[in-house]
Amino acid sequence: MLGLLSTSPSGLEQLWFALITVLWLGYFFLEGFDFGVGVLMPFVSKDDIDRRVTINTIGPVWDGNEVWLITAGGATFAAFPLWYATVFSGFYLALFLLLAALIFRGMAFEMRHRGDAKWAAWWDRAIFWGSALPALLWGVAFADFVHGVPLGANATWTGTFFDLVKPYALVGGLSTLSLFTLHGATYLGLKAEGDVRERAQKIATRLAPVSFIIVFAFLGWTYLTAHVRHEVGLVPPLLPIVGVAVLAAVGWLVRERLEGWAFIGTGVVIVAFFTTLMFNLYPNVLVSSISPSDSLTIVGTASHPYTLEVMSWVALIFTPLVLAYQSWTYWIFKKRVSRPGTAAEPAPTNV
Repeated sequence: MLGLLSTSPSGLEQLWFALITVLWLGYFFLEGFDFGVGVLMPFVSKDDIDRRVTINTIGPVWDGNEVWLITAGGATFAAFPLWYATVFSGFYLALFLLLAALIFRGMAFEMRHRGDAKWAAWWDRAIFWGSALPALLWGVAFADFVHGVPLGANATWTGTFFDLVKPYALVGGLSTLSLFTLHGATYLGLKAEGDVRERAQKIATRLAPVSFIIVFAFLGWTYLTAHVRHEVGLVPPLLPIVGVAVLAAVGWLVRERLEGWAFIGTGVVIVAFFTTLMFNLYPNVLVSSISPSDSLTIVGTASHPYTLEVMSWVALIFTPLVLAYQSWTYWIFKKRVSRPGTAAEPAPTNV
């Protein structure tokens, strides 16, 4: 029987739940500022050169950041196949919208410079919506994992798309949308020069208190839910407190032009935000709103121990290589992007 089994999770199952959590944290930390830059592009850009400056701040790294999504999805499929299958069967419409947005966003980075102004304007809209929709939908999805979806016995999905957009999930989506946008604003303050940098800093100072209110409400709701469901979850009260405390300081850091610390601050908030959700989820991987006994757990959805053991060795060998390569990429493209240098560049993507 699926659900909250009496068998305790093995070390390998706990390890892979932790590793998948780390992969998602890496994805949201890195792709979060990508999404934020895409959402902010219409608001920090006054002409096409400004838009090139904005896009070129993420041009060398955005596709590398998406590797974290592929790795997190692949690890979930290999380590907890029933979790993966159930999510794709129940969340298929939301995931279709999310994947379509990511595809058109990736196309836009490559295609916007290949035509006239009207052509570029259409692809710029794709960048905006291809960033805003995933930023919203990822928060909705992870909030649903924790708060519960209509899941019956034997992982049977009994709901509709509208069961995924309940108030808690929508607040979760607004939290990630505001957080990623703020993360993108602090990143632009760190990477851009001139007017784009100044506009991004102004937006960050205005967005920080709004994001604080939304995230505070969501994390408070999450902690109270975990407290009521005292039989599940590992949410320490210190974790959401640290998250909202750092978020409260981001606006001040931006005003003081402590751009590096502001960017680190929004990153810390994102990590605290999603760690809170994953701690609250454990030992489940998908909570049932129908009955706790129908929730999917890491025990009931895990692959064979031999599969997890082989995956562990592969991760041990290749993860340091991937981290080294991506760190090298960020080091190579660490300089700020300015209008004069960008105007001469023919393409806004990898160089």
